Amino acid sequence: MKTTVRTVGQISVVDLSGKITIGEGDVVLRDKVHELLEAGHKKILLNLEKVSYMDSAGIGELVACFKRAREKGGTVKLLRPSGKVEDLLQLTKLWEVFEIFSEEQPAIASY
Repeated sequence: MKTTVRTVGQISVVDLSGKITIGEGDVVLRDKVHELLEAGHKKILLNLEKVSYMDSAGIGELVACFKRAREKGGTVKLLRPSGKVEDLLQLTKLWEVFEIFSEEQPAIASY
């Protein structure tokens, strides 16, 4: 999995691409969100548009990132989950936990 971080105002937009799976993408996601939180970036938007697949480890890491951010007074929101990832978020009812946006501008404005 690859990550690219953009800053829009006070929001860190993390563009993710590839698979978020055990031992690969989940570690990359954990490290990137941890790095941002430790650097004082508390408003994080994860762009899932180019994430092609996510397993249970990826789902677990999304929840862990959400929890870690809240513990540090931050927020993690999701942007443009792709078809299979969107289905997974609905099946696991995480759709009700995360704020999820289909467009970047409303997501940025929501912080």
